[in-house]
Amino acid sequence: MRVFDAHFHVIDPRFPLVPNQGYLPPAFTVDDYRQRFQAHGGAVVSGSFQAYDQTYLIDALQRLGPTFVGVANIPPEITDEEVRELHAHGVRAFRLNLHRGGSLDGVEEQAHRLHELVGWHLEVYADVAQLPPLDVPVLVIDHLGLTGGKALRAHVERGAYVKATRFGALQLDIERTLDELDAAKVLFGTDLPGTRAPRPFAPQDLELVARYDGALYDNAAALYLRQP
Repeated sequence: MRVFDAHFHVIDPRFPLVPNQGYLPPAFTVDDYRQRFQAHGGAVVSGSFQAYDQTYLIDALQRLGPTFVGVANIPPEITDEEVRELHAHGVRAFRLNLHRGGSLDGVEEQAHRLHELVGWHLEVYADVAQLPPLDVPVLVIDHLGLTGGKALRAHVERGAYVKATRFGALQLDIERTLDELDAAKVLFGTDLPGTRAPRPFAPQDLELVARYDGALYDNAAALYLRQP
């Protein structure tokens, strides 16, 4: 089974970590990830506990290889030169974590600038019931938008992609939620190591998403591995 893991974390204590809301995760290195899951490619997603540090991400991408990309937390004032440098190291998107205190201020303008500059898209971690329509070139919504439902379907109808991830932390009918979405917009991810989730990734999560054409590999590979 060919899988592009569109959402997982690397937590390497050799690099800066910042407690978020009092939480500091245990280590989960590239070697730990490889022992837990064998993917043909994937996206390393920066967590709130990594703030704006990119050194861990660059190191992880070098270790993982060219079929893996990065999704970075970036400061609003990031320069074009800094963006191009991150892009050269394999970063392909930037993330806004509204669930842990982020703000929408200026994000639409930033999304257009970075898409025009290097082809990056925006990924948002938020409750879709509270997420307004966003004027951005490409939007990816984490973790089935937390609450799914009509709000999630509305974002997908406007063109958003959705990550089928973190099932063990969602109070949703996962199968029904996925059935109601355009399968071409679904991206599978393990969310390993499953920080703060009651249950981390389990094999049945993969089997559930395998029912949807393109959701395990093709959709994500087309989104993340394309070049601007």
